[in-house]
Amino acid sequence: MTTQTSDLLAAAAPRTVDVVRGIADDQFDLPTPCRDYLVRDLLNHLFEVVVNFQDLAVKRPVEWAEKPDHLTDGWRDRFQTETDKLIAAWSDPSTLEGVSPGMGMPQSVIGGMALLDLTVHGWDLAVATGQAYQPAPEVVAELHGLVEQLGPTARKMGVFAEPVSSPATGTPTPDLAHLLTQTGRIPTWPAGAALDEPRTT
Repeated sequence: MTTQTSDLLAAAAPRTVDVVRGIADDQFDLPTPCRDYLVRDLLNHLFEVVVNFQDLAVKRPVEWAEKPDHLTDGWRDRFQTETDKLIAAWSDPSTLEGVSPGMGMPQSVIGGMALLDLTVHGWDLAVATGQAYQPAPEVVAELHGLVEQLGPTARKMGVFAEPVSSPATGTPTPDLAHLLTQTGRIPTWPAGAALDEPRTT
């Protein structure tokens, strides 16, 4: 059994897992497009996302204040394992029913937030560590509507920066560039300064 959310997560996950596997330990202290987040910090945040959104799928409360270090022995394999669990967690249609008791938003939006983090932070980590990255087109198309929906509140809360103008050349595909600019990112990073600390959780 699958849902649209789990299908999209399954399309997004291998591309981000490949990026994570390609990160060397000596790259942990490199800057990323997320303001004040080094590669190490963003990896740990993304670990939190793939773990905590498993609980959010079944409407269990999560604790974001705890910041464990996930980058211990075997962390690359564990990231893939937890990402596989995330996909499985959202494969039951009941996960998309109702409102999240902890987040106060429709469960379908919560699933989309997991997809957004997995995709956009995949790009963040790729450009920070000099890797190629191209998300699945169907994932990017789905996220445009979600970012438009979440944007006003996310900007008010400081989760997204204000949208930026997309450079005409030297960017990712137009659809990806548009998604990045709507979350306050500069598609040609690191040509410009990092503008945001996007954490859709």
